[in-house]
Amino acid sequence: MNCRHCSNPLRFVFIDMVNAPPSNSYLTEEQLNEIEAYYPLKVFVCEKCFLVQIDEYKHHDEIFSQDYAYFSSFSKSWLKHSEEYVEMITTRLKLTPNSSVMEIASNDGYLLQYFARKGIPSFGIEPTANTAKAARAKGIETIEDFFGFHSARKIVALKGTLDLIIGNNVLAHVPDIHDFIAGMKIALKEHGTITMEFPHLLNLIKYHQFDTIYHEHYSYLSFHTLLDIFSSHGITLYDVKEIPTHGGSLRIYGRHQEYDSIPVSQNVETLIRKEFDFGLNSLEIYRQFQHEADKIKDEFILFLLKQRQADKKVAIYGAAAKGNTLLNYCGIKGDSLIQFAVDASPFKQGKYLPGSHIPIYSEQKIMDEKPDFVIIMPWNIRDEIEHQLSYIRQWCGKFLTVIPEQEIF
Repeated sequence: MNCRHCSNPLRFVFIDMVNAPPSNSYLTEEQLNEIEAYYPLKVFVCEKCFLVQIDEYKHHDEIFSQDYAYFSSFSKSWLKHSEEYVEMITTRLKLTPNSSVMEIASNDGYLLQYFARKGIPSFGIEPTANTAKAARAKGIETIEDFFGFHSARKIVALKGTLDLIIGNNVLAHVPDIHDFIAGMKIALKEHGTITMEFPHLLNLIKYHQFDTIYHEHYSYLSFHTLLDIFSSHGITLYDVKEIPTHGGSLRIYGRHQEYDSIPVSQNVETLIRKEFDFGLNSLEIYRQFQHEADKIKDEFILFLLKQRQADKKVAIYGAAAKGNTLLNYCGIKGDSLIQFAVDASPFKQGKYLPGSHIPIYSEQKIMDEKPDFVIIMPWNIRDEIEHQLSYIRQWCGKFLTVIPEQEIF
């Protein structure tokens, strides 16, 4: 296997979680009797460019299929974040009804709906049929396709070039990152801007976020590595901001190198220095990650065994992909340690978690069963969930998060 950026042979293993089913492949009751596919979950770091990556063990068009289970609009905090972004970027770029906006991986229209309310022309490109259908139901124009060099040429022929290209939590999802960025280069207007948001590798390592590793995340990104990747396509990253979403993310701003009208922010040099001070440009910082993940895994398994011995009832809130990574890494099978899961999305309710086969219900199940512990799997929206489920304290129920360290509260 060679690096997907610089083609350097990959030898250094960042973490090996052996194998797991795809984290968003939720099962129907009938599928429980069928063979479930597992794929290697081994992550490498390139010793030359420091891109952290997994191989494309399962093809991306199988993962992002018509039955894709993740709908962005079910998180209130994510909707608020998206609305605030639209307000900010509209002002910053002086967008008007004469501007043109495209979001890549627009999901169910969670973000573009706010541009529509402002009367700013926008459309999305989204490969998953069910989320694209939900977006169209909101009146959001959606092109059903994967984005890349060839689709970008079709889009430009149909729509022209864009003032703003948005990609939130998609950059890590593309197996061919060069093809993806080459497409944005084609689609971007001369003085247009690209903004991309993605979880920051520095936080993944610092806060032991190994549960964010799964098969649909092909790359785990640092800013200094991305600078080099974008630059190779004639795109300058002229600003960057650290944002709190998904456990600590970056929002980058890009423009064509040949239209050098925007000065590069001091934020760029500041963040590069921060990454180098942390050690992201040296293999040493990557060497301890497996050990830290194993410690968290062992402590979580011991907690679950202790609760079973004490005849305590344990449930999950949030049938999140990151939770499935954790459960499968820990070897959790069936409902003997964790009795059930709950999720706000009706697209997950009535199904079973991949690998562990824990059943998924609506929130009413928590009210009915009154579990002693509720594990918040999407720890990135912990505050939102704690507030929503505060009633569990009526029966002395407690919450648990596992990442970045086990905490009962």
